[in-house]
Amino acid sequence: MPLAQLNVGRIRYPVDAPEMASFIDQLADVNAAAEASDGFIWRLQDVDGPGSMSYRLLGDDRLAVNLTVWRDLEALRAFVVGHDGHRTALRNRHAWFERANEPTTVCWFVEDGHEPSLEEAEEMLLRLRRDGPSEELFPFTYRG
Repeated sequence: MPLAQLNVGRIRYPVDAPEMASFIDQLADVNAAAEASDGFIWRLQDVDGPGSMSYRLLGDDRLAVNLTVWRDLEALRAFVVGHDGHRTALRNRHAWFERANEPTTVCWFVEDGHEPSLEEAEEMLLRLRRDGPSEELFPFTYRG
């Protein structure tokens, strides 16, 4: 069964600020690599940009959103830790994003062909924050 994943991050600066340029500049390459990865199915994306930086959740204009669907958790993890550009971005994320005090990733299973809405993704993140991880709903790093 396919796996949806949402990760969010509260950006430190406006998207067009010079401090965000190194993050924005790598989006196209990292997203293209994700799309070319074995197991990638779908991602939320801007109409006219390399990522999904125009979308927001939780009523927060500084909360950047990444929403994707993968064949399974193994395929998602293989990309996240296996792609050099993505690993580099993860190492440098604190330059662009504030440190979070609560879960910023959530994974859940979806039916074949389902593309989750932002509303669904927000609901899943809030459920995880409220109820904690389970077999159906868990953070990316969960080893349950």
